[in-house]
Amino acid sequence: MNCILFDLDNTLYSPDRQLFALMDKRINSYMHEIVGIPLHQVDELRRSYWQRYGVTMQGLMRHHQVDPEDYLRYVHDIDVPSRLEPDPLLRQALLSLPQRRVVFTNSSICHSERVLQALGLRDLFEEIYDIRIADYLPKPYPDPYRAVLEKLGAVASDCIMVEDTPENLLTAKQLGMGTVLVGQRDRGDYVDVQIDHAAQMPEAMNFWSAA
Repeated sequence: MNCILFDLDNTLYSPDRQLFALMDKRINSYMHEIVGIPLHQVDELRRSYWQRYGVTMQGLMRHHQVDPEDYLRYVHDIDVPSRLEPDPLLRQALLSLPQRRVVFTNSSICHSERVLQALGLRDLFEEIYDIRIADYLPKPYPDPYRAVLEKLGAVASDCIMVEDTPENLLTAKQLGMGTVLVGQRDRGDYVDVQIDHAAQMPEAMNFWSAA
């Protein structure tokens, strides 16, 4: 295995940090105040768009002609350092991995930069691939995975995807990647290894070393 693709939010830090709660408020605010969707319809529409398209933004683009760049700027305008701090344990774990390391996320590069800076990890990743990689199509659509592999000049069988969302790992496995699920969720047979925290990645790599 030559390359490890890390998801960002709730993967490189614990969901207990509640960073997503800040983004949730911004998404609801955008839908109501900017797009003009009645407040009582916001939650139902968000669930519907998430289920149909993988991210709320795709539904807003398709049905409300929302500018994706405007949406990304608004939703990710949050106080990241108020929820995250440097993680020396994770930093040491990542430094011990000899593989190429990149971030592959459904968020934006600007948001990713802020998160990585807050965690003290920015210098440990050679690249960040965000929602723009395949014309705003998110994981678990296969197109962004293929686009990332092309950018890396890598084949799927040489890569490992590290994620907190099982559905995103299913696509990775179907393309031929190794898969690591972070967090306590039900795991399907498409998950090779399950860990509690991203800092356990050195131990997770034993799965492939043994093979």
